[in-house]
Amino acid sequence: MKNNPSFLLITLLIVSFFYSSIPSYSQSQKGLEKEIQSLVEGFHGDVGIYIQELGNDRKIEINADTVFSTASIVKIPIMLGIFDKIEKDELSFHQALMYRDSIKYGGSGLMQFFQDSTQTDLRTLIALMLSYSDNTTSLWNQALAGGGTQINELMEKLGYTNTRVNSRTPGREKIWEKYGWGQTSPKEMADILVRIYQKELITPAASEQMYRLLSNTYYNDYALSQIPPGVNVASKQGMVNASRSEVFLVNGPESDFVVAIFTDHNEDTSWKFDNEAWELTRKITLLVWNYFNPKHPYSPPVGIQTYLEGLPYE
Repeated sequence: MKNNPSFLLITLLIVSFFYSSIPSYSQSQKGLEKEIQSLVEGFHGDVGIYIQELGNDRKIEINADTVFSTASIVKIPIMLGIFDKIEKDELSFHQALMYRDSIKYGGSGLMQFFQDSTQTDLRTLIALMLSYSDNTTSLWNQALAGGGTQINELMEKLGYTNTRVNSRTPGREKIWEKYGWGQTSPKEMADILVRIYQKELITPAASEQMYRLLSNTYYNDYALSQIPPGVNVASKQGMVNASRSEVFLVNGPESDFVVAIFTDHNEDTSWKFDNEAWELTRKITLLVWNYFNPKHPYSPPVGIQTYLEGLPYE
């Protein structure tokens, strides 16, 4: 029976039909790219996006090498500067420090509310800088890391040409006027997260500790709100009036993937839940999650906006 030509022909036709009905990865990726591109085309501002599934060359790039303002995402290179000093024994992770209110800086964060002469340590400074995007501890960490000049030298050494600290960095005053505290490109910042996850930056031990710290963000109102709870995500957000950006690496059940979404010169400078840039980030994140995890589709539950909506940090 199995050697019957008619049987073999019918079997071949069935198998051929079955596989032709399944879209190839490249075809479905084109569909994802088209959906993302349609969202970007209607956006009132500049957008840069880099998306990659780890372990292969599947990626989506839209202005991925364009330089954008980092806002608080600059705290990632500051973190690298701190851990570089720790590995050189110039700083200690548990080093005792004393807070003086003369260094407090407004905006996001908690340390600005500490009492003068409060005892703290470097570990707390790093955690507050990353989890709560604390500006006071970030500027303190920047100084401890040797300032913007030394951090930028480290970025150059690590192979990054677009990622720089501008604020309080001699010689970069004009660039600071254009980009603010820091600058980067979506592709470079995504690559930094990937190399940290792969234990390739500073040392394996330093990379692992940095990844743990980046996985504890308080700000889950934006991209992270579109990823199921219980999934580890290392991320950093950056926000000023006309620039809202986010970089995150997801350890999904079906794949690990990194996403960097940067926006600048935005017309919508509001701080409401439905800010255009935040809505763009949420929509793209949900599309990407469901694309890379088709067996684990996610839809935020009805009523979740009640818990997410509010005034975020500046």
